[in-house]
Amino acid sequence: MTLPRIGIEGNWFVDAEGRKVILRGVNLGGDCKMPYPNGGTNFPTDFADHETVSFIGRPFPLEEADEHFSRLTAWGFNCLRLLTTWEAVEHAGPGRYDTEYLDYYAELCRLAGEHGLYVFVDFHQDVWSRMTGGDGAPGWIFEKVGLDYTKFHEAGAAHVMQYKYDYARGGRQEDNYPTMTWAQNYRMSANGIMWTLFFGGRDFAPDLIIDGQNVQDYLQSHYRGCLVEIAKRVKHLTNVIGFDTLNEPGTGFIGQRLSYQHVAKTEENPRIAVPGPAWSPLDGLAVARGVTRSIPELTFSLEEMQSVVTEHRNVNSARVDCWLPGRDDPFEKAGAYRRTNEGVEPLREDFFQNVNGRRVDLEEDYMAPFFNDVAAAIRSVEPDWLVFAELDPFTGLLGGAFPEATPERTVNASHWYDIAVLSTKLFMYPTAVNPFSGKVLEGRSEIEAHYKRQLSNVQNAGRTLNNGEGAPTLIGECGIPYDLDGAAAYEAWANGDRSEEPWKSHVMALEFLYNALDALHLSSTQWNYTASNANDLAIGDGWNQEDLSIFSRDQQTDPDDINSGGRALKGFVRPYLQSCRGTLNKTHFDLATGAFETRFTPEGKGEATIFVPVLQYPDGYNLQVEGGEAAYDARTQKISILADGPDEVCVRISPINAETAA
Repeated sequence: MTLPRIGIEGNWFVDAEGRKVILRGVNLGGDCKMPYPNGGTNFPTDFADHETVSFIGRPFPLEEADEHFSRLTAWGFNCLRLLTTWEAVEHAGPGRYDTEYLDYYAELCRLAGEHGLYVFVDFHQDVWSRMTGGDGAPGWIFEKVGLDYTKFHEAGAAHVMQYKYDYARGGRQEDNYPTMTWAQNYRMSANGIMWTLFFGGRDFAPDLIIDGQNVQDYLQSHYRGCLVEIAKRVKHLTNVIGFDTLNEPGTGFIGQRLSYQHVAKTEENPRIAVPGPAWSPLDGLAVARGVTRSIPELTFSLEEMQSVVTEHRNVNSARVDCWLPGRDDPFEKAGAYRRTNEGVEPLREDFFQNVNGRRVDLEEDYMAPFFNDVAAAIRSVEPDWLVFAELDPFTGLLGGAFPEATPERTVNASHWYDIAVLSTKLFMYPTAVNPFSGKVLEGRSEIEAHYKRQLSNVQNAGRTLNNGEGAPTLIGECGIPYDLDGAAAYEAWANGDRSEEPWKSHVMALEFLYNALDALHLSSTQWNYTASNANDLAIGDGWNQEDLSIFSRDQQTDPDDINSGGRALKGFVRPYLQSCRGTLNKTHFDLATGAFETRFTPEGKGEATIFVPVLQYPDGYNLQVEGGEAAYDARTQKISILADGPDEVCVRISPINAETAA
């Protein structure tokens, strides 16, 4: 199947025929962050084999592609955010590309197109690399910059499951490796150093030269080189519509005062203080340099509805130096601080805030040039590709915007989660909380309104894109943990309960999310579909005990049933308008009644396509079209609408009840 290319026009995706398109998709998949087959965090490792690993088989072997792609299209998805990593492409060493993996990835893209799925390439990372508690960059980079990653755990410079988790014990281990704590690495030494070098090495580490290049140019040029290698292999595929810039990039120490520890909202930093350690840049540099530091530890207080300091912890009591013998800390060399017998002495509190007397701006000075360099790299291969750009996840929620210098034809691909649900793995209903304000939310209407407000803020972050003309917003990640409430649904499943009852909370959480997406006409790619997922608290998606997959082999009781293995399907397999020639005015679906309504004002022929899943209407449905005619394709589960004239077209769908069907 040859899919027409997708472009953008104002706030919309448009196809080659000028129809506005809603891209509703999924991230494929959560285990693509890790080597195949036994590279997941549920396997212990010291990463010594990082140069010889392989990612061929992530997200699944090619012989399984038809099964998984058929399932995803049956669930109404028309788009994939297809994961890869810098490590997957260049793990063997600088410039040594894994050509077999590149061919494998290109074939995945081609097969996705055969199933009617658009793809945008996601070079994924979380907290820099596997060696620093996440995924992304290859291991050889640490030696290049002068760091010894084997010292990070002992020094307390990174929070890594493979070093902290007791594999013999298994299960959840809140004492060793608490739930969803991997993100704390962004604040710690290894991430702070690497992200600052990646985005700001020229300004903050001018003397760190690698193979004739400043460290910033060296790191970014190798990263872009991997993008180009994949680009060259997929340039002929019309279903590949563009590249993500880089998943959830860290910002390192850039813009922070050297000794500032963020323990509460302040004028200096108006963001919420999140649970976990509150490191300052100086703390991070000192710990990596072999100095013991006392770090405030924050815990979320239900009484105060905010994070509060509960203790101070000494980090790196063993005084382990993370820099390789004979290698200097480039920030120390540049004059940020100096090592003393007692520890460290700050020399310039504004070291990461001012360069040559100029106040730095994270977005304008560092993110915009990065976006433009990525765009230039991929468009040197295929000029028509879109750029799916991401800022720090909190920027949009706080009213920020993309830098004006972001390249043309950029999509706002920001992420959004209900942070309270994601971090606690509890769906709070009917009483929830807005973690940014501490405000209590009562009932469906307040929670849905909260979701819509936050997503609207994220959408508004794209207002400066494309010369101020705006951009489509595709929420690059959104979703829920499926191991909610202590994985109660898994226990019920193991005990033989195949009813929908154990999944009610999951369905409701997804319903609130997709209602908000529909109301704002947003495209999205849910996180995620992991083919290897397991109903096991030590495994989940195979990465840091996360478990957000909409599919699990452990729940696949009938391989012949396309829906078997799906989780909480009614929460996201729902009717929606996929495309229309005209202006989309309204889309709404009521899960409780099955009533669906969409309205659009036609232009030209006024065609529209609506996905109507059998899953929601097993006994059939009543269809009412005002202002147009409809035709149904049972194979694709889609209704085609052709407008009668220029007036608004209204389509209503309702289920046929059991009595009528009989």
